[in-house]
Amino acid sequence: MRASVGSSSCMLEGRAQREEPSKLSTTGAWEAMTVEALEPWTNLLRLDRSSMMPNHRYADRFSVVRVMQLDDRFEPIKKTTCVPSLLVSVFVKPMSAGGYHLSLDGATIPIGEIPAFNASIVDLEAEPTMCSARGLDYIHFHMRRSAIDETASELGYDRASAIRSVVNREDIVLAQVARSMLPVLGTEHPSPLALDQLELILGAHLVQRYAEANKTRAPTSRGLAAWQRRRVTELLRESLDGSLRLAELAQACNLSVSHFSRSFKRTFGVSCHQWLIQLRIERAKALLSAADLSLTDVAVKSGFADQATFTRTFRRIVGVPPGRWRREQ
Repeated sequence: MRASVGSSSCMLEGRAQREEPSKLSTTGAWEAMTVEALEPWTNLLRLDRSSMMPNHRYADRFSVVRVMQLDDRFEPIKKTTCVPSLLVSVFVKPMSAGGYHLSLDGATIPIGEIPAFNASIVDLEAEPTMCSARGLDYIHFHMRRSAIDETASELGYDRASAIRSVVNREDIVLAQVARSMLPVLGTEHPSPLALDQLELILGAHLVQRYAEANKTRAPTSRGLAAWQRRRVTELLRESLDGSLRLAELAQACNLSVSHFSRSFKRTFGVSCHQWLIQLRIERAKALLSAADLSLTDVAVKSGFADQATFTRTFRRIVGVPPGRWRREQ
């Protein structure tokens, strides 16, 4: 896949921008819930001299994009955004000193040699401009400030108005997240629910490590009420493919997204997406036991994207492949 994109609109990421998502009140209840939020987005871009991308404007969504530079590129790429946001970049491969250039607000930033899996965090309002030599390989996480602020509030902090920009910094959490995304980008399409969960994890990390915010109270720690547990389980069973968003589940419980996520984990012991995987495996076992379906059909009916993903996940959780599990029943 070769990128050949030149755009300053919010349609750069492949889908026309819809209206902004609803805002949350300070009590956590939704003020308006009639506007559909943009789905999170992943991609793999391989760039060469023919790639026309002088500007990259991020849409109002969480996104994870791996960028691989196939040859020397001396024409800079300016990055901007439709909404206040940060760009978190993790280098997959090391870069020699002078191999990567970055400017913020028009000023060149000294960088030096970049070890593999070091990270940079920059404010997109500074309109970062980047160019590099052959071999650049990094993952960009587009983090909206609205999501970060909501996470900060649920963790008991003030609004995270200032998050320190860092360049070429070792960060084991960001490195771990980047490593976990490498097998997925360009080969699989993570469910919106999984990406919603990832956005919360990254937001919490940014607040706790880099934000200049005061902790004003203890974080929300209550679990879900009985009616909320029943409603969430019902909704997840009806949407095993993971297309249901965290915002929709939170709305059903009359909670903010971050509050819902924390309460869900306190109630079930795992994240919402991990619980969904357990429900998929539960459904798959029932189908394998009761119906003479192909593994492909079982995968689809259990909410998996394809048989390969189903087999890999089933084996990781159950300990044996689904075909063997069926034969042993």
